[in-house]
Amino acid sequence: MAQAKAKKKDLGYLANLTKGFIKENPIFTFMLGLCPALAVTGTVETSLGMGLLVIFVLVSSNVVVSLIKDFIPAEVKIPSYIVIISTFVTMVGLLTEAYAPALFDSLGIFIPLIVVNCLILGRAESYASKNNVLNSAIDGLGMGLGFLGAMVLIGFFREFFSTGAIAYGVYLPLAVEGSIVNLEWYILNIAVLAGPAGGFLVIGLLLGLFNSIAITKRNKKERERQKMIEEKKRLALERKRKKAMESAGGKA
Repeated sequence: MAQAKAKKKDLGYLANLTKGFIKENPIFTFMLGLCPALAVTGTVETSLGMGLLVIFVLVSSNVVVSLIKDFIPAEVKIPSYIVIISTFVTMVGLLTEAYAPALFDSLGIFIPLIVVNCLILGRAESYASKNNVLNSAIDGLGMGLGFLGAMVLIGFFREFFSTGAIAYGVYLPLAVEGSIVNLEWYILNIAVLAGPAGGFLVIGLLLGLFNSIAITKRNKKERERQKMIEEKKRLALERKRKKAMESAGGKA
C-alpha cells in the first residue's frame, strides 16, 4: 500500500513536470508569452537566453508566492505577485548585464517586460497560490521548460531558414564561437524570417502543425470510443438473444 502511494505520488510529480511540454504548452496551447516569442526568437541563442531567464523567474516567484500565500491579503494579491516577480526580473536583468552583455543588449526591453509576462503571473495566481512549495517549484520548472522548448524551436526554424546556419557563442558567454549547422550550399535565405513578421509566420505554421496532430489524435480516440460502444451494443444484443433462445427452449 505504501509503495503504491509513493509510486502514485512520483507519477503525480512527473505529470506536473511534463504537462507544460505539450499538453499545456504556454505558447502553442495557451498562447501565453507571445510577445518575446515574436520579438527575440530570431536566433536560437536569444531564444535560449530568454527561456532560461523566464525559467529562473517563474520557479523563483512560484516558490516565494507559495511560501507567503497565507500572509497576503486577498485585496492586494495581484500587486504583491507583481512586486515578487519584478524583484526576480531585476535580479536576472542585472546578472545578464554583468555576465552576458551581448544577450542583455539583444533582448533589451524584453527583459524588464518579463514582469508582465502572463505566463508567470498566471502560474502565480492559478497554481502557486493554491499549492505547496514543492509542487509550485515543479510546476514552474515544467511550464518554464515548455516555454523554453517552444522558444528554441521557433528560433531554430527562423535562424536556419533565414541564414542556413545555427550559430553559437554570439550572444551567450561561451568560450568559443562557431556554427552547429552551417550549410554553405544553402541559398534560399528567407530574410523575412529574421524579422518580427518571421515570428508570426513560424508560430502560425507550428500552431497549424500541432493543432492538426491534436485533431488527428482526438478523431482517432473518438473513432475508438465509437467502435467500443458499438461492440458493447453488439455483445449486449447477443446476450439478450441468447437469453431469449434459452428461455424459449426451456418452455418447450
